[in-house]
Amino acid sequence: MLQLLACGVIVFPGLFFFFRRILPSIFKQWTDADAVLVSERLVSSIHAIMATTAGVIVVSSCRSDVVSERHWLATYFVIWYGVPYMSYDLYAMYLSHYYRFRVKGHEEYKEHSLRTVNSFVRKEFLLVLHHIALLTILLPVTLFFRREQGDFFIGCLFLTELSTPFVSLGKILIQLGLQDCWLHKANGGMVLLTFFMCRIALFPYMYWVYGRHYGVPVYGVPFHLPLSVNLGNLCILAPQVYWFVLLCRKGFRLYQRNRRAAAAAGDSPPSPVATDNIKGDCQ
Repeated sequence: MLQLLACGVIVFPGLFFFFRRILPSIFKQWTDADAVLVSERLVSSIHAIMATTAGVIVVSSCRSDVVSERHWLATYFVIWYGVPYMSYDLYAMYLSHYYRFRVKGHEEYKEHSLRTVNSFVRKEFLLVLHHIALLTILLPVTLFFRREQGDFFIGCLFLTELSTPFVSLGKILIQLGLQDCWLHKANGGMVLLTFFMCRIALFPYMYWVYGRHYGVPVYGVPFHLPLSVNLGNLCILAPQVYWFVLLCRKGFRLYQRNRRAAAAAGDSPPSPVATDNIKGDCQ
């Protein structure tokens, strides 16, 4: 009974609807879209902290034998929290999409329909595909195809969530109108650092650790692994590289805009239109 109450099927939707209910009473000027967006980001951060903590525990427990050592969290965290969260998050992302366009006055968003769902899938196709891939690939691999090996590497995959709280904090700061404060700038640096280290550099690191265990040079590890493992890693890594490039481009654009705004500050006051554009660009 306690396991059922503690699992993500209850925790994540419960937290989402709690935040969605309480936030409008604190920020009375917020629209439904604002409350849903921030609620989604808060729950994402909570899950990310849980996943990162589980990853640290699993990795530190299995580092002496990265192939054979076991830790129960590597399997049970995926069952109790990973799968329920990914399923919930698809729904939460759809709600965020729906209310964002409803607030803008789009006629087809007056009520939920197959058209609104289809529009969400088209606009957020890569994120939807990412979630579905984790549900259909990570879950079966974790439960059935590992032959009770590789808990260390499952723990490493949990660590990819480390960047999520910083991404979420950036969007929340923008929602609060704090996109020009030092905290938002420092957080932007942490987003790039954690995203690169835990979502991109982590994969070469796992290949290096595997190669060290078997005495294989890192460039020979792909030939030592089954093709399905290399393809699976590539499918996870490819969208991370794409998103990282987008983050870098967005950060560079904002840096250029801030420089132009600072250069023009002596001649004229900051334009409210420019501020709005920056806010929209970050979202």
